[in-house]
Order: sequence, then structure tokens, then C-alpha cells
Amino acid sequence: MESTNVEIIVEFDSLEEMQEVFGNLDANLRQIEKQTGVYIVSKENTAVISGEFDKCAIAQKVLEELRKLYQQRDYIDESKISYLLDVAGDGEDVISMDAMTGVVAITHKGKPVKCRTFGQKRYMESIDKNTVVFAIGPAGTGKTYLAMAKAVVALKNKQVSRIILTRPAVEAGEKLGFLPGDLQSKVDPYLRPLYDALYEFMGPDAYHKMVENGTIEVAPLAYMRGRTLSDSFIILDEAQNCSMEQLKMFLTRFGEGSKVVVTGDITQIDLPEERKSGLKRITDILAEVEQIDVIRLTNKDVVRHKLVKDIVKAFEKYEKQHESKK
Repeated sequence: MESTNVEIIVEFDSLEEMQEVFGNLDANLRQIEKQTGVYIVSKENTAVISGEFDKCAIAQKVLEELRKLYQQRDYIDESKISYLLDVAGDGEDVISMDAMTGVVAITHKGKPVKCRTFGQKRYMESIDKNTVVFAIGPAGTGKTYLAMAKAVVALKNKQVSRIILTRPAVEAGEKLGFLPGDLQSKVDPYLRPLYDALYEFMGPDAYHKMVENGTIEVAPLAYMRGRTLSDSFIILDEAQNCSMEQLKMFLTRFGEGSKVVVTGDITQIDLPEERKSGLKRITDILAEVEQIDVIRLTNKDVVRHKLVKDIVKAFEKYEKQHESKK
């Protein structure tokens, strides 16, 4: 049975609104047309969408959401359009981005940081509601960056008295010994992404001052052994490179008044073959424990360049095919 072609009209309140939604040289329309297979033309203050009914309905939803973004004076870019197209294409009844307009944090330069996907929004809400949150997903989904934003806000609001950031030094052991400098300089390269995020939220001067007085601690995971970390916001990054024993050690360190976020990408395990990642197993074990939540972000939550999302999709497709052949 052949699909019936239809025309759907989207009206705009002004020429300026229509131009902003369409994008420079109608680039936004071309992106919607390419991904849905519809054809969009402008007539006076309307956009006329023609093509298969289901595809036209998707394009209509996306255009309506872009109108809301314009009305909220929010920015419109390629990644947002791609995200809206993905969500609408999966048959979601409601794809409104209204719920994501709240500011998570403000950088030291005054830039507001907001959730840009529904997965990110669920992630932030989960941190508010739970004591321990696992955030698992591919590169570019904002796992560490958003957790860092929450930690800085909690510190500024005096909800915690310290921020503790840690990640495993995968090359620890023998290879680390060959690096020049003292122990801290040897592990610094592994912790650099955490430093960079803190600089953005606090500024270098405030960051260094807080490190000196112990308010902020950035250290390799091995430094956590034997400690009790109370009244702290604790982030374990790159947890896919932790063994089961390391994760168990870490998750028994926090005390009263603390919040814990564990981030990782199980598709990017850097451990040698003889050492197995404990991240997937431990989330299965703890899935039913109260005050522990597991947030799984996907390629739809990638907010970097659209090409990053396409790369993630390609790897996911390859891994599924590879697993099916085993």
C-alpha cells in the first residue's frame, strides 16, 4: 500500500521568527528535509510541509519546537535540531524542550549551563533525588561536565563542604614509574579533564585557592582507600576503567551528608584484557538498592558536533553486528 502524500502548514508570528527558525540560507529547513524526506517551502508567514503523513508530522513537531526556542530567546543549532528529529522520529508524543530551560549552573564567565536533552534532564533530576547516581553513556553526553556543575552549585549553596574528584590512573603500576616528576605530576595527565571543567565553573584563581585549603581535592582513585568522605560531593570519572574491587572500595568510602556520582562509558574500556571492568556488573548488583539510580545516556544525548553523534551510532552498529557473530 502506497503512503498518502499530504501538506501541513506551520504558521509563524512574524517574518523575523520565520527567518530565525529557517536558519541562515534556510539551513535548518534543509537539515529537516534531509533527515525526514519531506519538502518544505515558505509562503508569506507560513511553512508548507509536503510528503508522507508520518514524515510531515515529524517535521511539523520539530518546527513548532524551534518556534518555542526562538520565543524563549534560546539558541537554535544543528545539534538541537538533530536531537528533536531523533526524538520525534521515535514516535514520542511530547518532544517539548520547555522542561530543559532551567539553568543548572553558571560558569565563572557568566555563561548559563542548561540541559540540552531529556536524558540530561533526567540525569540532573536523579542527582537531586538520590545519594548515589551512575551515569553511563557515550562520549559527548555531558556526564562529567554536568556532574561537575552540580558539585560546584552544591558547594556554593553550602549543601556540602568539599568537592572530591577522582578517576582511575589506568597506567598506574609499572608504567607510571617511568614518567618524570613526583607522584602528583605523574597522575596529573589523567586528571586534566577534571581540572579543565573546574576552571570553567570557578576560574583558575578560585580553583587554586580551594585546592590549597582542601575544599577541592582532585586525586587518583587509589588515594580514596582507607578514608571516610563525609559532607562531600564526590565524582568518580571514567569508572569503566575500574575493577569490581576498586568500585566496591570507592562506594564504601562516603559518609553522612555526601552525594556520589559515578560516570563511565562501557564502550571505551582501556583496561588490559586480563582485567575486567566492574562498572556493568556493579550497576546490575545495585540496581534495586534505594537511593541509588542508574541513568543510561545514549547517542541521542550527544551534544557535541553532529559528526560525533554519527560516529557513536556507527560504533554501536558495529558492536551489535560483532556481538551477533560471536
